[in-house]
This record gives sequence, structure tokens and C-alpha cells, in this order.
Amino acid sequence: MNFFVQRSGLGDLYDKVAAGQRVSEADALRLFESKDLNALGAIADLAREKKVGNRASFILNRYLNYSNYCILSCQFCSFSRKKRDADGFELTIPQMVEKAREALKLGITELHIVGGLHPSLPFSHYVDMLKSLSALNDGVAGRAEPCPPGGAHDPRHPTARLHLKCFTAIEILHLAWLAKKTVEQTLIELKNAGLESLTGGGAEIFQPAVRSAIAKGKESAEEYLDVHRVWHRLGGRSTCTMLYGHVEKPADRVDHLRQLRALQDETRGFVGFVALPYQPENNEIPVKAPPTGFDSLRTLAASRIYLDNFDHITAYWVGLGMKLAQIALSYGADDLHGTILEEHIFHMAGATSPQLQTESDMIKAIREAGRTPVQRNTFYEPIKVLD
Repeated sequence: MNFFVQRSGLGDLYDKVAAGQRVSEADALRLFESKDLNALGAIADLAREKKVGNRASFILNRYLNYSNYCILSCQFCSFSRKKRDADGFELTIPQMVEKAREALKLGITELHIVGGLHPSLPFSHYVDMLKSLSALNDGVAGRAEPCPPGGAHDPRHPTARLHLKCFTAIEILHLAWLAKKTVEQTLIELKNAGLESLTGGGAEIFQPAVRSAIAKGKESAEEYLDVHRVWHRLGGRSTCTMLYGHVEKPADRVDHLRQLRALQDETRGFVGFVALPYQPENNEIPVKAPPTGFDSLRTLAASRIYLDNFDHITAYWVGLGMKLAQIALSYGADDLHGTILEEHIFHMAGATSPQLQTESDMIKAIREAGRTPVQRNTFYEPIKVLD
């Protein structure tokens, strides 16, 4: 057992992880309240290594925010605008197709598409959007192919195909309302139009009082989880998130992770978990500073240890900064997310990270952390292993 773990009082949790036993909610609360970051890192690193070995991944992706006009006014959100606001925007479908075409030329494998709950666009607009973007893949066989176990990707298999990862749970509920259909019927129609996976955004914190304080009027935890449940039952996959570092308490984080772990037990449809550090600028929540680096590493470590049915934990460099995300690879994370190219939501809330990372930047950061870089697809399957 690691020296730091021995003196920390967390040795029983190390033993549980080593034995493949599940930690409890009470255990998770101890992790979130611990001040011994070295011990947390040692336990999380053990859990990570048992899951993925020495690999750390990234994806070549592009963010597309189709509009920031939104009928909601979530207190934490710095992204949404009303039609009267001068800095509101809305991309046309041809504009989105052009951005996607540019991404395809760069070898991007995933389009990550989210926006606000637009006040006037009809459901047919979203169907047409998906069909138009999906048409760019005509003539390209299959999805970005995973490489064979232990080997590099066969260059004869094309990887430059755009996977459409679109919409948060609240967007799906909004589209179902527009279409006057059930969530299941809406997801089926979107899937037929080209939707390939759901994003995990919008989870925030599930505890009702906290959720009301930061996102009054947004969907409930039950509604968020049910959208993903239905999608998983249709054979779809998705990611999930937690927004931390605002007005929630450690027990609220544990409750949030408990509900995610329970749904993963039920469906096995989540491919990865992304912890999102709150950004404090340009919104209505009275938080003066973003989460500290200490708290971010502790959150990632505790999430890795508790979410034992998740293979992949992402350190979101946009919110953390690349240097801290790189360190997070020794605190339970095994993924740095993607190249992104163009990100609005976190930067409008005050994030000072770059707008993009190059493929070489990602590879360099992972190698410096002592991990083997892996270019992955949306499902965290390896496309290329860079030994």
C-alpha cells in the first residue's frame, strides 16, 4: 500500500479498490472531504490502471454551437441570450455544413453540437440539420474504425467520418415538445435523421434545491436521467457530466454520482463521465472564484473511485486548463477530451484556456504525464495508439 494512503486513514478504501469491491456513498463523502490529495491520487490511480492500463486518450473533434438564443434563464449560464441581445447568434444550416466540411478536411471524427432552447425554430429545422450534416458522410464506410487490440490503426480503413454527437437532455425535451411527441418517438426520428450519440451536458447538480438555485426552470434530475435511459434502451450511447464548485456541498456531489452510477448499472449506456468546473464570470450565482486546482483533482479522483462501472473519466481541459488536466491523468482521469476547435460556453463564462488544442499538443501533454497517447472515437474506442 502507498505510504500516503497508509497515513491518510483511507487505507480501507484502497483495499476495496484493490479487491474490486464497490465503495459506498459514505465512502465517497470521505473522499470528497479528504485533505490528503496524495492518498486520493494513489487510490484513484490504482482504479484507473485496473480499468485502462497506462493509456490516456483524446479525440479529434469540433464544437458547433448552432445558436445561443434560449427561452430559459439559468442563473449559472453565461452563454444564453434573448433575441433582443446584440451578441446573440444563430447559424444557418448551410453555415453549419460549411464548418463541418472544413472539419472533415482536417480529419475531425466528431461534431459536438449543442445550443440554447431556441424560441422559434421548428422541429423540422433540427431534422434537416442532422440530415444535411449526415449527408457529408455519404460514401464513407462505417464510423471511425477502432484499431485492432494492441496495434496501430490500419490506414486503409477511413477515419475521417463525422460522428454526430448532438443535444443535451433539455434540448431533447424541448424538441419533443416542439414535435408534440414522446421522448422516445423524438429520439427515434432524430436517430433516423443522423443523430448518433447524445452529449452529457445539462446534468449540473441533481439535488433539487441546488438545481433550483443555479438553473431554475430547467429539467429535473429525473427528466435528465430518463432521456438518457430511453436513448440507451434504443441502443444509443452517451456521456454524462457534473457541474461542481458553485453552491453545492460534498453530499450533493455524492448524490449526483450515486444517481449516475445507478443508471449505468441499469443500462450500461454511458461511455464516459466528464466533471465540469464551474466558471464564475458573467452570470447570476454569487461565487467569486472558480474551483481550486486542489478541489478539481479531488473531484476527479473521487469520481474515478466511486464510479466503478465507468471505464473512462475525462479531465476537461477547457475548464481546467491543459496543465491541470495533464496532472489529472495521475488523479484518476484517463482522457483529455478533444481538440474542440471552437468553444463558446465556457469561454463566455470566463474560461481563459485556448480555443483549441492541436493533435500534437494533446499527444505531448499525455506523453509528458507518462501515459501512452491514444486517439479515440466518440465511444472511447482506440483509433490510433501512439506508442
